[in-house]
Amino acid sequence: MNIINSLEWRYATKKFDPSKKLSNQQVETLKQAFNLTATSFGLQPLKMIVISNKELQEKFVACSYYQRQVADASHLLVFCIENDTTSEDINNYFDLEKKVRNIEEDVISDFRKQLLEMYENKTLEEKQQSAIYQAYIALGNLMTVCAVEKIDCCPMEGFVPSKVDELLNLSAKNLTSILMLPVGYGADDDVMRNMKKVRKPLSETIIEIL
Repeated sequence: MNIINSLEWRYATKKFDPSKKLSNQQVETLKQAFNLTATSFGLQPLKMIVISNKELQEKFVACSYYQRQVADASHLLVFCIENDTTSEDINNYFDLEKKVRNIEEDVISDFRKQLLEMYENKTLEEKQQSAIYQAYIALGNLMTVCAVEKIDCCPMEGFVPSKVDELLNLSAKNLTSILMLPVGYGADDDVMRNMKKVRKPLSETIIEIL
């Protein structure tokens, strides 16, 4: 099945089968895909919380306008941003780059200085907004991976971040929840499963400049 067929197969799962679980390998694939997602300057100002504790998942229902997907899915993925991107974060990235790529400081020193200055001149709000944009990139990436791997999922903005943050004690981790992605296997009687996908024709969404 090619990628377009996989994307045609994907739909926003509204009802999961709570008796079916993802394999460890499937979960590992999602974790690796998240970690490989492109981020601005490679700084990765994101974290993904992977939840499979059913008692905890049940508590998310009240935080999510009583949408059952968060509890019935095999796993619940919570995408978070770091509340700030500091000089220490940037220096840690460049130190890791030197180690991984086996390069000397003089190769990256100018870029290190440039990036440190850039982020010092950003407001906290600007840094957080940038991280939020990147959380959406990660979500889109994982949704495509789910389609290829035949994992049902449902992207969710419909929750109260402050309540999720409290539930997961995210302030102690310097994190804020942004998005959620329940993943698993859709129920056979999910009314959305066999509905045709509604999309505008390509002529209305694509502009080609030749």
